[in-house]
Amino acid sequence: MNARGLEPSLAPDRASSSATLAAGSKAIYPGQGPCRIVRVVKKVVGDRVIMFYNLIILDDSGGELFIPVEKAHAIGVRLLMKKSEIPKLLAHLKKGSKAADSWKQRATDNMKLFTSGSPYDLAEIVASLTELGSTRSLTLGESGTLDRARRLLISEISEVMAETKTEAADQVDRALKLRIDRSKS
Repeated sequence: MNARGLEPSLAPDRASSSATLAAGSKAIYPGQGPCRIVRVVKKVVGDRVIMFYNLIILDDSGGELFIPVEKAHAIGVRLLMKKSEIPKLLAHLKKGSKAADSWKQRATDNMKLFTSGSPYDLAEIVASLTELGSTRSLTLGESGTLDRARRLLISEISEVMAETKTEAADQVDRALKLRIDRSKS
């Protein structure tokens, strides 16, 4: 459990889907963001035949990943959130929480949240570091973590809502402004 009282992948209202990953689906690869599953391919590794998801990252990099089908769930690959889940995610950004006092504990907590792949955990990182940054300077590492978590969160919202990243960022900023305004009162 981290200083915020959350364990990765145990926070309320996790985005999850009972649907399975399949070619043509959009999915989230933790730490990379939205991807499209192009196909499932069979490769021989050593003397074993292994099935892989071939993913294309849906950002400007156009990177390509091959993820073993049998390990995709353990890695945290999941389908995009549903459109109906976005209001809950934005509401999660508005909730108050307390970041750990020490930068070292915050770094540990944020790394656990980051690797979960959950949009709610990304929102937790973005919200707590934004709030902390409104009262004092963030460390260089915290600034980088905030930027990366924010970029991934905005990318997923943009994909789910079929809107520009600027429009998604505006939604995130509005939710964060309400959070910060509330914490100052």
